[in-house]
Amino acid sequence: MAGMLEIFCACVAILYLFYYYLTADFNYWKSRGINGPKPVPFFGTIADFMLGKKCLGDVYNEIYERYPKDSMVGIFMRGNPALVLRDPVYIKQVLIKDFTVFTDRMALVYDKAEPMTMHLFKLDAARWRPLRIRLSPTFTSGKLKEMFHLLLNCADHFEKYLDEKVSEDGVVECRDLTSKYTIDVIGSCAFGLEMKALKEENNEFQKIGRLIFLSTPKVVIKNILREYPWFYKHFGHIFDDHYVNKFITDITRNTIEYRKRNNIRRHDFVDTLIDLKDNPSKLGANNVTDEFIAAQAFVFFAAGFETSSTTMSFAMYELAQNQSIQEKLREEIKEVLKSTDGVILYDNIKKMSYLEKVFQETLRKYPPVMYLVRKPVRNYTFEGTKISLRKGQLVIIPIHAIQNDPNIYPDPQVFDPERFSPEKMEQRNAMYYLPFGDGPRNCIGARFAINQTKIGLIKVLMNYKIDVCEKTQIPIVHNPLSSLMLQTTHGIYVKLTKLA
Repeated sequence: MAGMLEIFCACVAILYLFYYYLTADFNYWKSRGINGPKPVPFFGTIADFMLGKKCLGDVYNEIYERYPKDSMVGIFMRGNPALVLRDPVYIKQVLIKDFTVFTDRMALVYDKAEPMTMHLFKLDAARWRPLRIRLSPTFTSGKLKEMFHLLLNCADHFEKYLDEKVSEDGVVECRDLTSKYTIDVIGSCAFGLEMKALKEENNEFQKIGRLIFLSTPKVVIKNILREYPWFYKHFGHIFDDHYVNKFITDITRNTIEYRKRNNIRRHDFVDTLIDLKDNPSKLGANNVTDEFIAAQAFVFFAAGFETSSTTMSFAMYELAQNQSIQEKLREEIKEVLKSTDGVILYDNIKKMSYLEKVFQETLRKYPPVMYLVRKPVRNYTFEGTKISLRKGQLVIIPIHAIQNDPNIYPDPQVFDPERFSPEKMEQRNAMYYLPFGDGPRNCIGARFAINQTKIGLIKVLMNYKIDVCEKTQIPIVHNPLSSLMLQTTHGIYVKLTKLA
């Protein structure tokens, strides 16, 4: 009997210690005078996401909306204090002014358990900085101009694909349609490969792209477990997608070996990777593994595939519902291309000011990345306040919430490209529009993404009228299993009708 009592007391003590561990910091923000939702053990203030009820971006949206008078809101990622920023002054401090303190992102990198995490988007400051310097020249204006003919070639194939594949009823799922185009563009422009997504219905590269961003209960569990470094370091390989890893590593290694064997130089993304592999000292390393090189290919392929196809899809979705905007945009495209007999030139794109407004309004309403995360590399106090962060505490910038705030963008659900007229943009704080981030760690491929998205839209609009159909989901419903990216539950369906 005494033994049973001792076991019971030990269990109670263990449970108490575990409860204390989970809730030890729960008074952190209240003691500092920062408002925020009340946390619960284990879940903190993100229970709806952890239980699969809402995507994490929507959780941050609700928190943002609940405290309209606060410049920052205190939350808890399970038991860890984090801060949601609402004030553009503090957002600018994090992204630009004090960037040297906030160089790191939330993501943890597991070199062995999850080798595809060793990429530019996730790496810590020490490894990110030299890599960013070496990769940036691939995305200069000059480089983009050089590869423009490759992009146009893919766009011509896209136009031909539309003519062949759009059925009599004209109903298409935009993500499936546009991702074929963006995969071929990335393959041609960045890797010198013909990925054949527009030629093959069950294309392997498109399959890989879908797998990378597939939101499932397993992925949610994996993302939660990743926050426990000791466990994930030893057991994370169980949850990693070995098929995707092997595919990307093999295709990158084979492409590099082929070029070196045949002395091929295209001065593109792959050539940059070859240079880093052969000269690891440029990254301050003694050796650069095949997996590290493949991880850079992985993130460029993944980001280019997802963000541009998503933006094209949402633009088509909104144009289907706003016929006057669609017609005005089509007329501008016709007018600009009239001087070149319908041929799209690099400088043509810059002349299409209304296309730029439509593009920006699409990203305003539907930013592919719903929020940014930064963490300080040392203890930090916000300028002009007594609010301090400990080293490593997360700071969340809720892009989707900010860009859909009616106090910043009146009637945010209305698709209005004129929000991005020069006059209105001048009146608005730059920190209220962050689809590509800002500061030194902004999106490295932004200009490439802009070009491929705009040219794809031009090809659609010059050949088809876009309408809603019975399968069009209005309004869009966010996928509750999605963590970072803006994804839908239903797909994005529209009807395409060939223009006379």
